Amino acid sequence: MEWDLKLPGRYRGISQENRKGRNPFEGLLRAYGLERGNAKELCEADPLFREAVTLAAGRSFLARTSAMNIFMLLKFFAPRLPAGHIVEFGSYLGGSAILMARIPQETMPGARVVGFDTFSGMPATDPSIDAHFEGEHPGADLDALRAYAAQKNLSNLDFVQGMFEDTAEAALDALGPVALVHIDCDIFSSVAFSYDVVKKYLVPGAYIVFDDPLYGHCLSAFEAVEDRLVQRDRLHAEQVYPHLVFRAL
Repeated sequence: MEWDLKLPGRYRGISQENRKGRNPFEGLLRAYGLERGNAKELCEADPLFREAVTLAAGRSFLARTSAMNIFMLLKFFAPRLPAGHIVEFGSYLGGSAILMARIPQETMPGARVVGFDTFSGMPATDPSIDAHFEGEHPGADLDALRAYAAQKNLSNLDFVQGMFEDTAEAALDALGPVALVHIDCDIFSSVAFSYDVVKKYLVPGAYIVFDDPLYGHCLSAFEAVEDRLVQRDRLHAEQVYPHLVFRAL
């Protein structure tokens, strides 16, 4: 099918070049398309999107607009970057990782997807800022999840169980460069560590996608973004709708 994301003419002056480490036009193209334009219609009509969300059905809390944005990133934008893989921190029931594994089978040949999670609930939280508690979101059946991925021929998808601090660096060393990271964590420590550990593996221009910081009960996730990406690393967001998207320098 043909894709033609439309922007009103009044936005023709928005920079299509690198500005402060990101491309404002591309971010606007996706965000406006989902908020007011024709991106939702195009996604819903795309057979690959429909297949990917069907595979993930019942296994994800990812908002549909966020799934659409990730779909567009993996179909049109990440394939233009230097070759890299896809990483997720906070996979839980595996739905968004499944979605992200199906798409690059068509658009980014050779790219692997690795999903990190304890698969046994949230780690210790900080009650002074985190609106969540240790052990929240238990009950993920990792064996069943792996069996489902194998049944659906998602041979490019791996899950790594354990605390991020214990598992991530060795797994990332084995994986190699990363073109997109999806950080789907609700608490400060997990968001901050996920970004810090993956940062050195990101290819230039890699997409750093955050699911939670704009939700009202995830202020601590937003604080981690402020601390690490905005204040320390001086990054500027490429998108603030339907979720935060930054670009690696």
